[in-house]
Amino acid sequence: MTKKNDNLSQGVGKKVVPSKEKPTPKKVVPSKEKPTPKKVVLSKEKPTPKKLPLPKEKKLTKKELEEIKKEAEKTLEEELEEQLTDQEIENFQIEKVDMERLTNKICDVLAERESNGMFQSELWKKLKLTNPVGSRLALKLERMGTIYREKILDKGRWTYKLILKKTPISTLSIENAPCLICPVEQKCSLEGEISPRNCTLIEDWVLADMKQPTKNK
Repeated sequence: MTKKNDNLSQGVGKKVVPSKEKPTPKKVVPSKEKPTPKKVVLSKEKPTPKKLPLPKEKKLTKKELEEIKKEAEKTLEEELEEQLTDQEIENFQIEKVDMERLTNKICDVLAERESNGMFQSELWKKLKLTNPVGSRLALKLERMGTIYREKILDKGRWTYKLILKKTPISTLSIENAPCLICPVEQKCSLEGEISPRNCTLIEDWVLADMKQPTKNK
């Protein structure tokens, strides 16, 4: 009994020192099996787009409608009249072209049509002129009082008919006439020795004019 008690008494008061050894962690062996991915089921239904309110149509006034109509009916000549001054129209010249001859040629062509006139596009084609050049020429001839233009809707397009108003005075008919430079003009008379009735100079001039090609006249 005494020994047991001694042993017990010896055990009392002793401190229990915890072991410094750390517990060995358990190794986690990763599973070789790949995790099955979750299937995402897409909805077949398309999302309904939001309907945007349509802008309200602005009602045009009667004046605005008339202006739109007038703009649609505007011709090249009307645009040129807005862009060019009166002086630019009246002084229009085509480079390297005898304007007097060209004007007379236009008058000859329009005279054949009399009061029916001629579409300007047809005339420019005949004279081998471009539309912009022809349009300026038409404006000039109208200002000169040689022609007048009649606006016509043809095949859905606005254009003009050109109608001869008056034939301009031309000096072409007396060009190169011998009488203008005749040295004996003062002695010339119908009943005199020197007379236009028997003048060889006039005869030669008339014959030379008749031999010229028509297109050069």
